[in-house]
Amino acid sequence: MRGKNWFKENSALVVAGLGLLLFIFVFPLLVAAPAEGQVPISTVVEKVKAGEVAKITTSEDSNFLTVHYKSGDKALSRKEPHLTLLEYLTRAGVPLDQMPAIEVSGGRGWLLPAATYGQLGAMLLPVLLMGGLVLLLLLFARRQVGDSTDQAFSFGKSRARRFVGGLQNTTFADVAGVQEAKEELWEIVEFLKHPERFTAVGARMPKGLLLVGPPGTGKTLLARAVAGEAGVPFFNISGSEFVEMFVGVGASRVRDLFQQAKAHAPCIVFVDEIDAVGRQRGAGLGGGHDEREQTLNQILVEMDGFDKNTNVIVMAATNRPDVLDPALLRPGRFDRQIILDRPDLRGRKAILEVHARGKPLAADVDLEQLAKQTSGFSGADLENVINEAAILAARRGARQIERGDLEEAIDRVLSGPARKSRLISEKEKAITAYHEIGHALVARLLPHADPVHKVTIVARGLMGGYTRLLPAEDRQLWTKSQFTDTLCWTLAGSVAEEMIFGEVSTGAANDIERATNLARDMVCRYGMSEKLGRVAFGHREEMLFLGREIAQQRNYSDQVAYEIDQEIHRLIEEARQRAEELLTTHRDNLVHLSELLIQRETLEGEELRGLLALPQEGVGGYQPAVAS
Repeated sequence: MRGKNWFKENSALVVAGLGLLLFIFVFPLLVAAPAEGQVPISTVVEKVKAGEVAKITTSEDSNFLTVHYKSGDKALSRKEPHLTLLEYLTRAGVPLDQMPAIEVSGGRGWLLPAATYGQLGAMLLPVLLMGGLVLLLLLFARRQVGDSTDQAFSFGKSRARRFVGGLQNTTFADVAGVQEAKEELWEIVEFLKHPERFTAVGARMPKGLLLVGPPGTGKTLLARAVAGEAGVPFFNISGSEFVEMFVGVGASRVRDLFQQAKAHAPCIVFVDEIDAVGRQRGAGLGGGHDEREQTLNQILVEMDGFDKNTNVIVMAATNRPDVLDPALLRPGRFDRQIILDRPDLRGRKAILEVHARGKPLAADVDLEQLAKQTSGFSGADLENVINEAAILAARRGARQIERGDLEEAIDRVLSGPARKSRLISEKEKAITAYHEIGHALVARLLPHADPVHKVTIVARGLMGGYTRLLPAEDRQLWTKSQFTDTLCWTLAGSVAEEMIFGEVSTGAANDIERATNLARDMVCRYGMSEKLGRVAFGHREEMLFLGREIAQQRNYSDQVAYEIDQEIHRLIEEARQRAEELLTTHRDNLVHLSELLIQRETLEGEELRGLLALPQEGVGGYQPAVAS
């Protein structure tokens, strides 16, 4: 609105600017030029001495002269202001006998010759120009002061953006992979559209809904879909927009937000990233905590205070529910907590179908196969995969998105673009190839490892190469057998390097770190050590959903710590020996596949599974996995 009324608000400034420009460019054209025939006073003196001047007329209050020649012509001139004409001619050496007739009139008032006006204009022009610039500066300063005053009065106003639900383009048809969450939220839509159906049986409208889940799982998308389906006003604001450096501003904005919401009820208020303002109170003393806590107190009052007759539903989203204040989570405030997790296989396929709408896919594209390759991806990751594939297809001038584009897009999302310009020596290339084939070959031989999908030595990001396994199904629980097989094929890369080249390189650093962490979790978290039993060691504090460890408190003795270290070492050493036995038995296959990988750089899909289709004979009682 401010942009539309800019001319109206700054009309005085515009008029002053146009007037100044008009004066600068037009005034010089209107200023009278010197009159035709004007001559310097020295020429007049010479004419007088030559006897060509008949009469000179002037006035008492003017220095301008009118020279009348004997020939009948006239001319204008000007004398010095401190001398009379007679004194000037006498000092110029004009004899008295040659002195022309001099007529002095009583005065001309304010009328001056045209030349005078031109000279006055030339003198006044800089003054007027400076005056105009000063006027413009004063008007600009006045406008700035006015804006500052407006901002001061609107400092406590809510910055929520209001949308009309019917104008939202997002509906539940644009959301996939979270069927249970859609069903829960559909009840809210029904509450807003047909409240009488629920009030007839004594049900009340939920005050608040908290959407909880990892980043990219569709929390904000679901909120937009609810607004689009309900067709009611939708107020959108971020939790960080409440808090300022001045105490009380956040609470004022909360009050203003709920006043606007009540004026447009029934409506939805959506607070994104509510953990920015809703953290548990009492965590700090003074400073910014006072402002944040006062803002939180005002939110609590507005959501469940004395005013019970409001048809305002508050929706909020966070991926840190563990840090929220308990008062926010009690019934009467956020009555429902809707958990959004990363989608399963069916959910990923449905999400891919949603984002693939309107995009030309080639006949060889199988979205179900693509969904299997993207285990652990969030909805935002899947959208990024489809978009990256479309960009790759456009980059090579194709009219359709092919399977290769989607495969490359998955690799780009996981590891970044391929670094084809990276120069490596032949020895490093060989070490990387044997390392990756070691992973793939051992994973193929283990009964509880996932099928190998791709092996490459093309560098991506910080990785010189990688081996990607394709899970046969989504997995929520892991067994000890699966963990021990994972330890085995994770360490197989370094085992293959040592077997062929006689030493281990730094390329195995990440594998060793992952294996060590997994072995420690098996012993300390999952109770998978027969020696130490079903005991959890160490108190861990983690960020819910994000899986990041904040701190770990040691709650065991030094003797137990020694035994934990021994068990971790035993698990890793047994996995290493097992990988060495498998690679020793299949050394010929290791060499053959590694040399092929050095030539081809990438092996994947059915071709790779055919190359890994080894005879059905295991080592130490372990049978190879069946290729899928």
